[in-house]
Amino acid sequence: MPSLDRRRFLRDAAATTALVSAGGLAATSSAAPAQAAPPAAAPAPTSRRSGAVSFRWWGTAGWRIDIRDRTVLVDPFLSRIDTGLFTGAFKPATALTVRPDVIDPRVDRATTVLVTHTHWDHFMDVPYIAGRTGARVFGTLTAYHLGLAYGVPSTQLSPVKGGEVLDFGDHTVEVVGSLHSRNPSYSLAFPGVRVSQPARPATIADLPEGDTLGYLLRVDGGPSVYFTGASDVAERNLTGLAPDVAMVALQNATTTGDYLPRLLAGLDYPKVVVPVHWDNFETGLQNPPVVAPADRQRLDDMIAAVRRISPRSRVLVPEYETAYHF
Repeated sequence: MPSLDRRRFLRDAAATTALVSAGGLAATSSAAPAQAAPPAAAPAPTSRRSGAVSFRWWGTAGWRIDIRDRTVLVDPFLSRIDTGLFTGAFKPATALTVRPDVIDPRVDRATTVLVTHTHWDHFMDVPYIAGRTGARVFGTLTAYHLGLAYGVPSTQLSPVKGGEVLDFGDHTVEVVGSLHSRNPSYSLAFPGVRVSQPARPATIADLPEGDTLGYLLRVDGGPSVYFTGASDVAERNLTGLAPDVAMVALQNATTTGDYLPRLLAGLDYPKVVVPVHWDNFETGLQNPPVVAPADRQRLDDMIAAVRRISPRSRVLVPEYETAYHF
């Protein structure tokens, strides 16, 4: 268990947050109703204080992290196309449709993009963002070959496999080998890897899982934060990471045994646990986030489990595009 004198975590007093109540989610009183139409464009990014580090959730497992004059993105999926996944009419042949009108107002810059795996809801927007910003993309060998298929220059693509510690001066990124979650049939959607450059992907089925990674971001003078993109864990790879904050993907089935106990123990019971990948990521970025009924119950169950397994951890349920300072 972490000691009680570990670094305290502060949020911007002006930030709108969704905290956990005894019954599950408690949205702030200023939040817009769930039925509100999604905004056409995000507001212009606010200026940052010198030395400030902010974390903004973009839904699914996506994050924007601003570290002084650098911006790190994790699994940026902003187009949020409709595949029928949340209506029971899933269409694997859904065309990959990138939406610059949604992406451009939010991605004014990026220096680094970290890809946990290459399913459409994690990777689809990455090649466009790389082309728009010149960011370097880190991911599996599958992410490398898919990037080439989209025309991203090889000089912007850095394949990693787990174990690498990447030094960016004021922060480091440690790559961690991980696993993708299993569905109720003990399988997963679109399995497979790309060992050579394929044809340019056209549908969501053309983006396979491609192996899965986690990332530990350590900021000089700031927090250490672990990012997951799927709800399984190779806990032996977590030894010694001990992050202050863990972004933890919601488990969508019970086929992975002891997921949360193994993950939280492997991470040495982080001070703050932030559930991710629980929202309906085929709706617009509107607060409070839209949640499918089954996922809301799973989220409530996850919150209760974290409290039971790691009672000293604080659970923070994020809202979209809200600046969090840990």
